[in-house]
Formats: sequence, structure tokens, C-alpha cells
Amino acid sequence: MPRAFIALGSNLGNREKNIVEAIERMKRRGIKILKMSGIIETEPYGYTKQDKFLNAACLVETELNPRDLMDALLEIENDMGRERKIRWGPRNIDLDLIFYEDLVIREEGLTIPHPDAHNRPFVMGPIAEIDPDYRHPVLKKSVGEIYRTLL
Repeated sequence: MPRAFIALGSNLGNREKNIVEAIERMKRRGIKILKMSGIIETEPYGYTKQDKFLNAACLVETELNPRDLMDALLEIENDMGRERKIRWGPRNIDLDLIFYEDLVIREEGLTIPHPDAHNRPFVMGPIAEIDPDYRHPVLKKSVGEIYRTLL
């Protein structure tokens, strides 16, 4: 069964509860959580005039293809009340599909690997915690190597 890495973030409301709820909603959709990173607190990225985030990542196993997995993650965000007002702005939940197996996909509304993940320590750190040897399919470097360059 295919595996994927998903990054989670929240900086509105009960941040930890939001992450836990998103994980539970993924499980109810048949997305099996294989490994979960710890939850870290991070500074905002991009738009900085907002509260700190809690971030984490998980390795999942799913029968969903990449497009359907992305759609499921967006539906979970919507069901949890996510509003998109400001790019990189405050959000109660953010679910990003970072990697799906070693696929490279560039389609309307779906880019895998996530196009900016390698620049984000709050994404690479939690993924490196789960699997530091996973190789970025475009950069051909391990997430552990990528994360160390961001420190």
C-alpha cells in the first residue's frame, strides 16, 4: 500500500487539539498513521504577524491515490472550519501532502513533492524525526541532510 508524508500545523484555537482532531479524521477516512513525529512550536513562515504554530508530521499508508489523498486532506481542513483569507496566514489546521512514495507530480492543484517543503525547517524537522533517510525525489538528498542545511 502506498505511503505518504503529511505535515500538520495549527496556530488558532486549541492548537494541539486541532492537530489531534485532524489525525483522527484522517484515520476515519481509512488513512493509516504509521509514524507520528513529536509536536513542535515554531515561528510563523511567510506572513509573520500572527501567533506561533504547532507543527508535526506523520507517515501514512493509504489506498488513496495522490489526488484523492490531497482532496481528503482539503476536505478535512474545510470540515474543521479552515478559512483562507491571507496567504500563509493564521489557520486552525493546515494539512500538506509533502511526499507520496517517490512520485514527482506537477498538475493543476497538485504538486508532489510539496514545492517549498525543503525550505521549511518546521516541515523537514518532523519528517526527519520520522525517517531521516527518506530521499527527496527531486533533490536526491535525504530529509535529514536537507533539515541540517536549514538549521
